[in-house]
Amino acid sequence: MRLIVWSGLLGLMGLFSGCANSVTEQAELSEEKLQGLSVATFAGGCFWCVEAGFEMLPGVKQAVSGYSGGRDKNPTYRKVARGGTGHTEAVQVYYDPNIISYSGLIQGLWRMMDPTDSQGQFYDRGKQYRPAIFYHNAKQKKIAERSRDELTASGRYEKPVTIEIVPFKKFYKAEERHQNYYKKNPIRYNFYTFNSGRYQFVDENWGEERYVDYTEYRDEPVTETGTADKPVNYSKPSEEVVRHMPTPMQHQ
Repeated sequence: MRLIVWSGLLGLMGLFSGCANSVTEQAELSEEKLQGLSVATFAGGCFWCVEAGFEMLPGVKQAVSGYSGGRDKNPTYRKVARGGTGHTEAVQVYYDPNIISYSGLIQGLWRMMDPTDSQGQFYDRGKQYRPAIFYHNAKQKKIAERSRDELTASGRYEKPVTIEIVPFKKFYKAEERHQNYYKKNPIRYNFYTFNSGRYQFVDENWGEERYVDYTEYRDEPVTETGTADKPVNYSKPSEEVVRHMPTPMQHQ
């Protein structure tokens, strides 16, 4: 159940009301155009937030909110929210690999959620909000595992990194009212994200390293030893690039 704390926030309406306007509108892609793109599937709690985060990354053509990782076929939002389907809220990402790599997408994921909390994310509690990386092939698996291990070794978090890395099986698109929620309901969306503490958590743990050029990450060839995802040295991108990367909360 999503909790929204309204008290004391009415004065912020003007601040947040223009946030979504800085986001470039993305038209619904046809099935034909989607077929020409690469696909990745992630979960990071509330799919409204994860969808918004990925659609702001360069090279991402569309992110679709839905459900994955469970048993029930054709689950509904109400059933998933009750926690009885085994599914978690997830996002399927369609991206141009010539612009952004799978490694770059994972770097984006780390900067929009908490990989140390497998019992939910921020306000949203329960396995139906657990974070996960659903890999579509062996290459994605190796890249995800290496990136997770590097994140663990960095000591960035006090708690261990526990995010699931599991094979992709099925993705069910969520109801239309949940698609592009951050565009359709910008005021309510920004109240929710602010009160959830999501972006405050990310700022606290990443600081200036939140701002990177995700297109600089490359997928190295995966070998039998698991070599993949060659890291790049952090360097803050230009101010113009930064303005196109943040989530709506960062535009305040």
